[in-house]
Amino acid sequence: MFQRGIVLFVSMLLSSQLFGQISDPINIIPQPASVKVLEGSFSLNGKTRIMSTAAFLPVAKLLSSQPYITHRSVYVSSNATTAANTISFKTLKTKGDSTAYRLHITPDHITIYARSAQGALYGMQSLQQIILTRNDVTAIPAVDIQDSARFSYRGMHLDVSRNFFPVAEVKKLLEVMSLYKLNTFHWHLVDGAGWRLDIKKYPELTKHAAFRTQNTHADWRKTRPSRYSEEGRASAYGGYYTQQQAREVVAYAKELGITVIPEIEMPGHSEEVLAVYPHLSCSGIPYTNGDFCIGNDSTFTFLEDVLTEVMDIFPSKYIHIGGDEASKRAWKTCPKCKKRMDTEHLKDVDELQSYAVKRMEKFLVKNKRKLLGWDEILEGGLAPEATVMSWRGEKGGIEAAKQGHDVIMTPENFLYFDHPQAELSKQPKGFGPHLPLRKVYFYEPQPAELTADEAKHVLGAQANTWTEYIPTSEHLEYMMFPRVFAVAELNWTQKELKNWPSFQKRLRAHAGMLQRMFINYCRPSNAVEFETQVDKAAQTISVRMESEHYQPQIRYTLDGSTPTMQSPLYTGPVPVKGHAVVAAAIFEDTLALSEPSTIDINFHKAIGKKVTYNAPYSKKYHAQDDSTLTNGYTGNYSYSDGQWQGFDGKDGIDVTIDLGTTQNVNKVSMRFMQMIGVGIYMPGSIEILTSNDGVNFTSAATIQNDVPATRDVPEVKTYSTTLNNVQTRYLRVVAKNVQRGFLFTDEITVD
Repeated sequence: MFQRGIVLFVSMLLSSQLFGQISDPINIIPQPASVKVLEGSFSLNGKTRIMSTAAFLPVAKLLSSQPYITHRSVYVSSNATTAANTISFKTLKTKGDSTAYRLHITPDHITIYARSAQGALYGMQSLQQIILTRNDVTAIPAVDIQDSARFSYRGMHLDVSRNFFPVAEVKKLLEVMSLYKLNTFHWHLVDGAGWRLDIKKYPELTKHAAFRTQNTHADWRKTRPSRYSEEGRASAYGGYYTQQQAREVVAYAKELGITVIPEIEMPGHSEEVLAVYPHLSCSGIPYTNGDFCIGNDSTFTFLEDVLTEVMDIFPSKYIHIGGDEASKRAWKTCPKCKKRMDTEHLKDVDELQSYAVKRMEKFLVKNKRKLLGWDEILEGGLAPEATVMSWRGEKGGIEAAKQGHDVIMTPENFLYFDHPQAELSKQPKGFGPHLPLRKVYFYEPQPAELTADEAKHVLGAQANTWTEYIPTSEHLEYMMFPRVFAVAELNWTQKELKNWPSFQKRLRAHAGMLQRMFINYCRPSNAVEFETQVDKAAQTISVRMESEHYQPQIRYTLDGSTPTMQSPLYTGPVPVKGHAVVAAAIFEDTLALSEPSTIDINFHKAIGKKVTYNAPYSKKYHAQDDSTLTNGYTGNYSYSDGQWQGFDGKDGIDVTIDLGTTQNVNKVSMRFMQMIGVGIYMPGSIEILTSNDGVNFTSAATIQNDVPATRDVPEVKTYSTTLNNVQTRYLRVVAKNVQRGFLFTDEITVD
């Protein structure tokens, strides 16, 4: 385990002092249930022996293979004695949680107690972390740790369809997952971008649908239709896993305490299959459909054949069948699908999809497996024994849990690692909104809407890494780390024991370990993040400043000037009355780590005023509903942060603000976001109209957009216009949606 990385890592530790000594002796992620630091330390040396009961022998041998262990042999022993200078694995005789372990380190010996091999492995990994986060691997601090997992399902997902990753990279991810007590690897093997698993009965899948002509998924998708290439051609890009390689990954994962769940997409996201076997589509024509034809019995023969081979490779309880984002368009006019709907008494295409899912579930249950699918499998009725993976927020998971179905939470807004994790302008290309480490850490898998009994159906949470914009292993690691650590802690550690400052402190030691193991990770952002609190009664806005750094020295100004060492030190929320431009920077010694972060704070005239929506906002991106645009809060770089309100209609934005009385208005400002990868654009123009009766409006100003709709860089822009102290009670704001995508705005400021 970690052989290449850890050998180099340990060699550096033993030969040099490249990194400063870590003062805190225990830096375990995820945070254990109980940690008691004892006196002294255990000396790991050439005479240290490993002893184990027979039940834990595989785990003991795993430990003995580590490069910091000199004496490789493992001695089988009973639970009766604990010899000096030994690392012993012993069985807990009491009944209880199979994930539980006790790690007891004294100057004389190290003992790992557990009820199962699983618990013994987790105890060993905690020992590994203590060793690997220290400069001196030979002096292990004395400690008594008692621990167990909160959730049974602690998952990571990897999409290898959109970009292919070799077995070595998959194994490397499994190694890190095991070290951090993550126990489920969701392997997204097939999708429209490529079929990545050898199927003996259908060899054409990998011969003709595992390769494409463009290196990147983004370039490939620009071609219409996006075509596949044949294996062996000089221009072909891609790859696939042989069944032997897949078995090798499964076996390696098992050794590390990880279950591998394969995903075989159906009925949608299947362009690659239908390009090779077009008779399984509704049209029968290659490169035309992305959904299997549900009226065609050959579809189910194919899927059952494929799953039969998949189940022979993967012994997991769950088989993931996808079930997401099927367009269903072709089904509405397909004669075979219409006949199936008539025969099975299905009222619409949602029920037709449900029919397909239930039919596949019967096949899996017959083979002693369980069906797992994305939350779209709820549409048209959920299969009786299905487990739901909730990705479109938590709604699907809540609905399934209330119906008595097991659920795995993986909401896009919190757990999609293809989303950038720091300032968008400084990040490699990603998909979707800003998802910082802190937001991942604070995710709670059991929604408050569930009763205690319903919450028991939440098995745990999983982070998903989709790879449209992740073509290399280095980029993959950058997007995953250190957010993987937050996923580990939110899944393992009891809710009341989670502590963000403690996590930040422990993370410093693990960042050093990642550096020494040559894992490419995202460094803590040097930006200052702002949170505001509006007090309408006092007419003030309090500004709170946060950072990904542990106990940062933040200095700030209120006039927009660059902070210096003479600027005030941030110690708590700063109240602002009226208007101020807050500029803040993190200092280390006497130097600022980056350019200052700024936020424009303005307790303006429209705060708390009534807004009438002449054109509706999106139900999906409703933010704070009717109060959003005048609540005094601005959004961050995530359109799903609860402050950005979305509008997806052709009418764009058309709202009227009632200031309550006739007032002088000098300036109106409005912020918009552009992120064309997800269909968010700037408005074509913004018109400001005024009225004193709310009926008859006069155009006061029009602002033209100057941001090209082709600019593929995430951007937030403020549009402002001066009205020269016009007297008005009502302000109407009309923003044109010329791209027919989404418009997103967070606040209309009136001065």
